[in-house]
Amino acid sequence: MQYIKRELSGKLAELAKKFPVVAITGPRQSGKTTLAKFTFPDYKYVSLEDRDEKEFASTDPRTFLSQYEGGSIIDEIQKCPDLLSYIQTHTDKNNMPGEFIITGSENLLLSQHISQTLAGRAAYVKLLPLSINELMQTYKHEDFEEYIFKGFYPRIYDLKINPVDWYPNYINTYIEKDVRQLKNIDKLNVFEKFIKLCAAGCGQILNYSSMANDCGVSHNTISSWIGILEASYIVYLLKPHHNNFNKRIIKMPKLYFYDTGLTCSLLGLNSVGDLNNYFHKGALFENLIVSELLKKRFNSGKPDNLYFWRNKTGNEIDIVIDNGTDLIPVEIKSSRTINSEFFKNLKYYCNVSGIDRKQSVIVYGGEQNQNRSDGRVLGFRAAETLIE
Repeated sequence: MQYIKRELSGKLAELAKKFPVVAITGPRQSGKTTLAKFTFPDYKYVSLEDRDEKEFASTDPRTFLSQYEGGSIIDEIQKCPDLLSYIQTHTDKNNMPGEFIITGSENLLLSQHISQTLAGRAAYVKLLPLSINELMQTYKHEDFEEYIFKGFYPRIYDLKINPVDWYPNYINTYIEKDVRQLKNIDKLNVFEKFIKLCAAGCGQILNYSSMANDCGVSHNTISSWIGILEASYIVYLLKPHHNNFNKRIIKMPKLYFYDTGLTCSLLGLNSVGDLNNYFHKGALFENLIVSELLKKRFNSGKPDNLYFWRNKTGNEIDIVIDNGTDLIPVEIKSSRTINSEFFKNLKYYCNVSGIDRKQSVIVYGGEQNQNRSDGRVLGFRAAETLIE
């Protein structure tokens, strides 16, 4: 099994020199434990998935922490969130940078406890599955369809598992463990239908009412379930950009998945050939690029800065990267051939926003990078270069 070095490793080591606690969150099986052990090879390790360790930490937290002081990795901290208050007291007394590296699979559960308990004492990073750039250290797919179908979870590549076998088991484990912990859902079969509806709506404006009707549940239930998928890093909601440039804009977010392989599994796609015949293949390519941009941003230890723009008359920009001082409009096209028509929406957006056309970007399914009078063209492997 060959370790693929993660881009987040450098930022993680840097933060551990400044904060007594560094928290790594992300979806199950994204490589959080491996990253922590690789970055801090001399640290002691304990997982609260172990029932005996969890019981020890819950009933005698002070003694538990005394066993692991001086530099430790505490895995699956969300299994014992009350331990965080004892970590606070411990680190206040010891004042040692990088004493605890903690990991957790639930974004919402873990971040709430950190913000309330370890404010000012903890740094917070997100690890998503592998990026194309990371994967190319050891594996290189020739076509973007292979990346989309196979996805980016490390175990698929480490153990050479067929994604058709791996993802259904991942989904079942997620529903049994994470969903039951985050929310008491009576009808898990309806929840499973809901997740598949989300996959079918990948890249589209989120429509709570339509989903509620299809699932036979309330609008509030759908909102709650979307929150569960967000909290456990299954789906990502791309928010609309706020600058409306004197036009009425769409205010609902667009729905994407953090991993395209998971989306393909939920859609019932069993091969790259099935993907090639899928009528919304362009939406899955769009999802691939959105997730790559997010990975690059998070691997730099920075917050999300991606948006989309659409007005009421149907003019749309797939991605607007907001760097604070400038905006980069991005259109995403799965075609392997550049067509001048691809710049149509970018031209409209640049005209109404006053942005120089040369700042606009087309990301497409090919490999060449070009500078044109209407903007830049980037092959799909180079999309991450858009993130500062």
